[in-house]
Amino acid sequence: MSLPLAVTLGDSAGIGPEIIVKAFRDAPDEMRGSFVVGDVGVVRRAAGVLAAPGVLALPVAEIDSIAQAARVPSSCVPVLQVVQGLDVAAVPFGRISAEAGRVAGACVEWAARAALRGEVAAIVTAPLHKEALSQAGFDFPGHTELLQAEAAAHLGRPLPEVPVRMMLANHELRTVLVSIHVSLRAAIEAVTFDSVLDTLRITHRSLSAVLGRPPRIAVPGLNPHAGEGGLFGTEERDIIAPAIAAARGEGIDADGPHAPDTVFMRARAGEFDAVIAMYHDQGLIPVKYLGVEQGVNVTLGLPLVRTSPDHGTAFDIAGTGRADASSLIEAVRMARSLSREDARAA
Repeated sequence: MSLPLAVTLGDSAGIGPEIIVKAFRDAPDEMRGSFVVGDVGVVRRAAGVLAAPGVLALPVAEIDSIAQAARVPSSCVPVLQVVQGLDVAAVPFGRISAEAGRVAGACVEWAARAALRGEVAAIVTAPLHKEALSQAGFDFPGHTELLQAEAAAHLGRPLPEVPVRMMLANHELRTVLVSIHVSLRAAIEAVTFDSVLDTLRITHRSLSAVLGRPPRIAVPGLNPHAGEGGLFGTEERDIIAPAIAAARGEGIDADGPHAPDTVFMRARAGEFDAVIAMYHDQGLIPVKYLGVEQGVNVTLGLPLVRTSPDHGTAFDIAGTGRADASSLIEAVRMARSLSREDARAA
């Protein structure tokens, strides 16, 4: 790629900085052409955590511009300092803090704006902590909503006119969520004709570009056994089935509603390219059960490419050097692949 890939720092008290350093150390070919959006001190602390006895820590090189990232040797971690005033010692591992939230949110904002301006090919976001983000004054439940707001502001559109969806993917399964970070009660209320149809449209458009053909999309029901003909609920009959019919009328290969407890197995066996999940845990549990180390979070519908590891900040092991960087490396691979597809489509 002619443009570099930006990796955001994540929560400084979590495992994000550690897995970033591990990725540069263990997968230098994958990370070549990438740089860290964050704080040099935090990344150097993470490098120190990972240093083995008798072995120097991986060098961390501060860069002054995006263009300098390409000139940093693969044996170094290039970091663009985008936050000021952070006292690293005041952000201990494993503790929620507004300061860590401030830094994490600022890094995401900077990277999103750079991507929207066309200065980076894609962004990969290390995990942030939602409570820390809230304490810092960010009125967003997580990355997805923050990025949606940045995209809407850049495009000059109201937020509802920039619909986005979360896709969790690994080598065996892709699932796209109708609703994201809301309570289960609110998630049920979010299952509307428009929300299901919009999810099908976004999934069809995004995966068509990735696969080079229209995706086969499975739609589960909301209720057990997809409502069992109305015995266990009528959302399938009144909302989901009509949305599927409307999507099929637009040429979208959507099928369902299917029983939620079996449709993911059918997709994993190759019958479908993606599954639309009616709420957060319905879709994430199957993907994460297959292994969080290979899962990748992709935000669909944005005018930029964004991927993320399929796990959180893991405060319980932060600072121990035990965190697995596999999901971050997979997220980098997918970001590169998706950005190439975007370039070809343009």
